[in-house]
Amino acid sequence: MTTVSRTDLRRALDAANVPCLTMCLVQLTGDLRWLEPPYAPTRARGLDDHDTGGLPDDVRAEIRDAAADAVAAFHAGTPVAIPAPRGELLLRMLRTFTGEPVGDEFEPMMAETLGVAAPEPAPHPTVPPGTDALVIGAGVGGLLAVATLREMGIPVTALERNTEVAGTWWENRYPGAGVDTPSHLYSYSFRPHPWSTAFGRRDEVFDYLRDYSDEADLRRSIEFGVEVEAATWDEATHRWEVVTRHRDGSRETRSASLLISAVGQLNRPTVPDLPGLDGFDGPLFHSARWPDGLELAGRRVAVVGTGASAMQIVPRIAGSAGGVTIFQRSPQWIAPHEGYFDEIGADKQQVLAEVPYYAGWYRARLAWTFNDKVHPALVVDPAWEHPERSVNAANDGHRRHFTRYLEAELAGRPDLVAKALPHYPPFGKRMLLDNGWFAALRRDDVELVTEAVAEVLPHGLRTTSGAEYPADVVVLATGFAAHEFLAGVDVRGRAGRSLAQVWGDDDAHAHLGVTVPGFPNLFLLSGPNTALGHGGSQITIIELQMRYVARLIAGLLDAGSSAIEVRPEVAAAYDAEVDAAHAGMIWTHPGMTNWYRNAAGRVVNTLPWRIVDYRARLEASGAADHDLRRPPGSSDGGDGEADGPLRCAIPR
Repeated sequence: MTTVSRTDLRRALDAANVPCLTMCLVQLTGDLRWLEPPYAPTRARGLDDHDTGGLPDDVRAEIRDAAADAVAAFHAGTPVAIPAPRGELLLRMLRTFTGEPVGDEFEPMMAETLGVAAPEPAPHPTVPPGTDALVIGAGVGGLLAVATLREMGIPVTALERNTEVAGTWWENRYPGAGVDTPSHLYSYSFRPHPWSTAFGRRDEVFDYLRDYSDEADLRRSIEFGVEVEAATWDEATHRWEVVTRHRDGSRETRSASLLISAVGQLNRPTVPDLPGLDGFDGPLFHSARWPDGLELAGRRVAVVGTGASAMQIVPRIAGSAGGVTIFQRSPQWIAPHEGYFDEIGADKQQVLAEVPYYAGWYRARLAWTFNDKVHPALVVDPAWEHPERSVNAANDGHRRHFTRYLEAELAGRPDLVAKALPHYPPFGKRMLLDNGWFAALRRDDVELVTEAVAEVLPHGLRTTSGAEYPADVVVLATGFAAHEFLAGVDVRGRAGRSLAQVWGDDDAHAHLGVTVPGFPNLFLLSGPNTALGHGGSQITIIELQMRYVARLIAGLLDAGSSAIEVRPEVAAAYDAEVDAAHAGMIWTHPGMTNWYRNAAGRVVNTLPWRIVDYRARLEASGAADHDLRRPPGSSDGGDGEADGPLRCAIPR
């Protein structure tokens, strides 16, 4: 066993999260008194890490002393008393740990998060000769798809338009770029990492994904500098014919039996169609295309937009640029988080590395706080008496909390309070974390303009009122074409049906966000209605989806068939459920617009359910949801008709 200095460990434990440490103590010793007062933590407020657990100094010291003894004993060879708590015991621990009611339905998912239950392994079907796969993209989803398919024994190639892996984390290099989900949650569940900061910065996230691709030897299955232009289903062979374009302009057609889209939802920058856009006499670019080596010292910078990218950019450039002018169409709700800039120092790293089960409980704490906890506050209460400002009593409580924070941060500046305080319910748009935004707004060299830009001038911008603002650099922090799933790729399924025609310009839909009727053997990761509007890690969603895709493919191959397709009536019923659920969610509130809704008002991007509910739906799907087929004239007598429902793909 590893030798651990009890003295050094006890010092490091002063940096530990007490609720997490208490649960580790229960597992190590089996003593359930640690789940009772005076040791049970209080409920955390907001997104706070709640490191103290709300407990008095002497109680925290007692817990840390006992934990130091238990961890030292573990490293000396003492066996763990409860290595894998499950069922009622785990639920009791979770409820004590959070200080909140945790529903029974969370037990399986949290057991996996904690590492006390193994996730579903990748299936190992019998893979017929000639079976292969193409993956579009080599970001978070594409890398996972390559790794999973290779583990299943399926030859696979990912086609990546960039020259590196990591997708959005390769493309977005603007100042301040980073995640707004805690680092230890925004990572693959199977690949922990000693993150240096509580919220990962762009460079470290990119390094994490690059290192994973190298360590797992994924690059040999990736072709870089290759863009997919078209994909056509061949009903005669049950294969996809995919047209690609290389950086030198040459084109190539390749074939695959399986096609997985891992392009995500936020990969095509939206550039507003403004008069004079091409006539600006200086750098003008979208935030996702930040130029290398751009010097801002002494230059007046105009930032168009106040979404997530703008809120990361402005605090980083304010003070170094000659001045910053922000153009805001509508204000955003901003949540406080005291630990946003926290570094994870040596003591915290030691606790994560040396205290058994601590890393799992730490990730579980983040998962509970940032994933599904807030969802009930986003469900419309038809009887709520103030629907113009909030959707239920809990949502109104969030509004009061965020308003108090805004007013405190902008104290003495009633002009900024009037400009920055939203009038729609919190969470109606994507919630943002304060990373110095309000502090930047208070600066004398920063101006917040609450008018839309109407025209680009050679040396500045003109707003809808006719006011002109000089600028030397223009940053378009104007978001992405989020409704255009697989835009730029001409995808044609059975009978030549075009996916663009099926979806229209902005009305994408897919069963569970993954499969589309009429498009066999096509699987979407981060597809329609799977973005997390209520919070959480998109990597969690991608892992659940890839697990589902693997089961579908395994069922297809084990059945000896060559095409799998979701049944139209199943997909239609799911679409109806999605729309009905969204009708009762905050994102359809009339008080604001957001990138989740299309022009007709239908929510096409966000998931209406909790992650735990979506996970259950993925696990329940199978059996009667899909049809299998063999190609016409196949040697086994296939006639191209459906073999029937997929009865062996998902053993649930």
